[in-house]
Amino acid sequence: MKIAFFSYQPFEQPFLESANQATQHQLTFIRQALSPETAILAAGHDAVCVFVHDQLNAPTLHRLADLGIKRVALRCTGYNHVDIDVAQQLGIQVLRVPSYSPHSVAEHAVALLMALNRKIHLAYQRTRKNNFTLDGLLGFDLYGKRIGIIGTGKIGVAFARIMLGFGCHVLAYDKVRSAVLQQLGVEYRTLPELLSASDIVSLHCPLTPETHHLINPDSLGLMKTGAYLLNTSRGGLLDTPAVLNALHSGQLGALGIDVYELEEDFFFADWSEKPLPDSELNTLTHLPNVVVTSHQGFLTAEALAQIAQVTLNNLTHPEQAYLPNSCVVVG
Repeated sequence: MKIAFFSYQPFEQPFLESANQATQHQLTFIRQALSPETAILAAGHDAVCVFVHDQLNAPTLHRLADLGIKRVALRCTGYNHVDIDVAQQLGIQVLRVPSYSPHSVAEHAVALLMALNRKIHLAYQRTRKNNFTLDGLLGFDLYGKRIGIIGTGKIGVAFARIMLGFGCHVLAYDKVRSAVLQQLGVEYRTLPELLSASDIVSLHCPLTPETHHLINPDSLGLMKTGAYLLNTSRGGLLDTPAVLNALHSGQLGALGIDVYELEEDFFFADWSEKPLPDSELNTLTHLPNVVVTSHQGFLTAEALAQIAQVTLNNLTHPEQAYLPNSCVVVG
């Protein structure tokens, strides 16, 4: 099978080529993101493989269908960027990676928390200038703090386990409760109860119409003054202007994000030698109580190996593949 990989990053290639030893597909690596304009690059291929910033809207899907593309493989879990209804109408099968090393994203959320709390980013900047003072670097013990986790799928469970290991009291909110977490003593609350009781809130839920701007002026107003907020899920969970207002007012004590609502215009690109046109992102990257990383939570060797293997297996055995809105589908 000839597969066109859009939004290819060099760090992916060794993992994809290793996984392909068992499947022997013909892989074409394309740096450009998939869009209606770049879809023509898929000509002559049997399938395309895309990442989180590729456009799978109606115009793109129609162009892929015109090229004879019957399968779109997502090398990611989320599929909010795919027009599933149009894909089904065109007979294009959409395949996804339902999960991959949940520890990678969970551990990255912990890294953001630790950096913010112990001011690692600020200390690093100081010591590079031979400034070894400690003023302004005061943190707090995580032990005994209340951690609110919104979304207790595999990543949320992995994050909860780590926080329990720190000696934190973990609260959770999800429509489907995790029996594993309940056995570990995690306490499920309503969303307003979780927000008002937590010292730190971490988001581990998908982006859906229901969760879009889940963190907004109302929900921020329920949070403890000075609480920390972490988001390693999807940028659209946050109402960014409202979050900025909460940071400026002190309602939010700190923010750690690995995702941003308009990230597809900036993440995975080098903007170091030109002005950043997004004023909100520019403000976030310069606030001392904010740490921004560019969607790198998945970036571990274990996660990349699993993503590559599942993606190629999906294309090799589509009858057993993982589809949106489903578990394993056979037949």
